[in-house]
Parts: sequence; C-alpha cells; structure tokens
Amino acid sequence: MNSSFQNEPRNKKPKLVDEEEKGEILIKNPSCNGFELLPRDVLLDILTRLPISSLIQFRFVCKSCDVLSRDPELPRMHHPVAARADPILIFHCDYPIRNQLYFVDHGGDKIVRKISTPFCGSMPEFNVVGSCNGLLCLSDSLFGEPVYLFNPFTRNHLELPKPRQFQDQEVIFGFGFHPVTNEYKVVRIVYYRTPRRLIRNHRSYPRSEVHVLTISEPNSNNVWRCIGKVPYQLDRQAKEAVVVNGRLHWVSRPGRLGGLPGRTIVSFDLEDEKFKLVSKPVNRSNYHLAVIDGCLAVAVSCGYGKMEIWVMKEYNVKESWTKLFDIHGAYLAKVPNHDYVIWRKAVHEKMVRVLCVLKNGEILMEYRGGSLVKYDPMWKEFKDVVLHGMPKLFQTFVHVGSLNWTHTL
Repeated sequence: MNSSFQNEPRNKKPKLVDEEEKGEILIKNPSCNGFELLPRDVLLDILTRLPISSLIQFRFVCKSCDVLSRDPELPRMHHPVAARADPILIFHCDYPIRNQLYFVDHGGDKIVRKISTPFCGSMPEFNVVGSCNGLLCLSDSLFGEPVYLFNPFTRNHLELPKPRQFQDQEVIFGFGFHPVTNEYKVVRIVYYRTPRRLIRNHRSYPRSEVHVLTISEPNSNNVWRCIGKVPYQLDRQAKEAVVVNGRLHWVSRPGRLGGLPGRTIVSFDLEDEKFKLVSKPVNRSNYHLAVIDGCLAVAVSCGYGKMEIWVMKEYNVKESWTKLFDIHGAYLAKVPNHDYVIWRKAVHEKMVRVLCVLKNGEILMEYRGGSLVKYDPMWKEFKDVVLHGMPKLFQTFVHVGSLNWTHTL
C-alpha cells in the first residue's frame, strides 16, 4: 500500500476537484441540497433552462443560490435559450388612470401577474417605447421625459438624462441593440410644429432633429447627441419601432407631408446612424411591421377579412420577400366587446396587429384596445386567448425574459 495514505484519517472526505482550476462554485450552505458537488458550468447550464420567473425565485432559496444567480456569465448563457422559447407578453395598461405593467409567460402557467415599477413615483404615466434583449424603454406619456431603461424582472432601472425640450413639438422614440457594436441606443426624433399663423388647412412639420443616446456602463456620462434631421415624415401613430438586424424600422406617412408618394419602410442603422429606405413586398398602404423568426415582417390588410403576412428572409434583399400566410375570415373584422373607444386614438389605428408566430405555428394577434386571438394556419381557425388576471384594456409587447442589463452582453 502506498505509504502516503496510511496516516490519512478514515473519516476525512477527500477533496473532489480543485475549485479554482475547474471553475467550481463552493456552496457552504447545506440547505442547497448538494449543489457544492456540481461543477460551475453544470450549475449554470441548469439555470439557463429555467424560465425567468423561476430564475428570479431561485435567488431567494439561500444566500449561495443568490450568488450563483448573479454569476456574470449567466445572462449571456440564459438569453439565447429564452429567445428560442415562446415569448413573454408584456401588457401595458393605462386605464382608468395610473399606468401599470403586467406579464404572462405564454409557454408557462399562463397566469397574468403585475410588474412592480420602482420609478412610478416620478413617472406615473408612461408609454412603452420598445422591448429589446430583455429590457424595456419607457417614456413619460405627457412630456416625453423622463426616459427609463427597465428590466421588469430584475427591477434594474436607469433614468436617462433629460434632453433639450422644444416648444410645440412631437416626439417619436426608438430603442434597440446592435450586435456588432454591442451597444444599446435610444433614438429621439423631434418634429417642430409650424406656427398656426403660417399654415391654414393642416399642421405641418417641416423641421426636425434626431438625437441619439448610446447606453454605456452604469453611472457613466450618457449624453444625447444631435445628428441632424430625419429626411422622412414617420407615422406618429406607430407605438413601437421594430428592431431587426441592428436597425430600427418605422412606416412613413403617405402623401406630401410624408415626403414619399406612399407609405414605405424607413430604417435607422444603429451602427452608422443613417436613415435608409427598405423595399416593401406589395404596393399597399394599409400594413404594419412585425418580427417573425428574427426577420422583418409585414402584415398587409387587404380588406374583406383578408390579411397577408410577408417575411424578408434575407435582410434588405427585395427578392427575398416571401408570403408566409394568407389569413381569411370575418373574425378579422370583428370588433371587441368592450368599450373600444376608451383606448386613446383607437378609431384611427389598425384593428388587428400581428404580434408573433408561436412555436406551435399559431399566429398570435392583438385587437387594438385589448384582446388576444390565435390563428391556426393549418386548420384555418381563430381562437380567443383568455388568460387569468388579464387587465381590461391593454397594449401587448412581445418580450424575452432575461437577466440582461445594459453592460452584460
């Protein structure tokens, strides 16, 4: 027998692995059910498979679980897995008075839960600018400021610096992330109204300014930069800019005021900060934008209870536009049962909006003002989506639940 083992106490447990060399996390709390026996990479792999709500609850199991859940690698590993699953739906409700956010995990228990907004005291009324990489961008609905970035699950939030204000202005926001520069940016497009004495029959917006803010490390000096004017009149009724391929996308206004003969797609590259036009699949004006399988999509309302959904499978290649779905049915012309006119500007907005395509192939849509419906393209059937705890009136945002924050990708 090797003499080196003869003097070892029989009841002493040998050290399994060198934690520093193998990158293991030693959890000393015995209530964590032997997690200390698992390598760090195995533990992180397990956590990446949890939905975001379960991952947040995991933090409260014990101190060591909280430490593990805050591993800097976890957001990078968890986000791609969450992005491949059915999305979380964020409901923004501004009725009757105070704004509130709710969420439901469409792939989970499908119970609607309220989201606590830690900045509600300073911004009780807000608009949702957009959702990107697990973060929400919110702006004050009355004055356009303040503007917050907010992770609704970790409750991390950041108030952006207040931009320069203008008299008689109208503002369009955009929020996105560019995968090459690895930067989040908020875009603020300001249109100045022409004084009424200079116009007669309509409001005109001949002047504009575009401001961009790049989100840097927390507590760093984030500043708004003016990069000139926007060459197009964007549709100011659009609630959210669509983010695809590191670019924000809006629809322009038609006619003389829009600067273009018809409504078209306008993009803003978050890397070179340039506006460009994107080809549209058909020459129609009644359409809205969406994202399907990471691609830019257009939902075209053709009238008579018909809608087409086109997808640009290769970005910025006109020939790659492909019609994926033809949706027919009187259901598309259905008016929700609730008091629809309560929703702001509801009469002027699209009645039906495509949200996403679920993993089972069903198309999830929202009736403006607050009701959801699923369409099965195989069986050509519509089905109302009724969720426990759903608010009365809301606007829906497709969201990826994540631990991400501004500096974690």
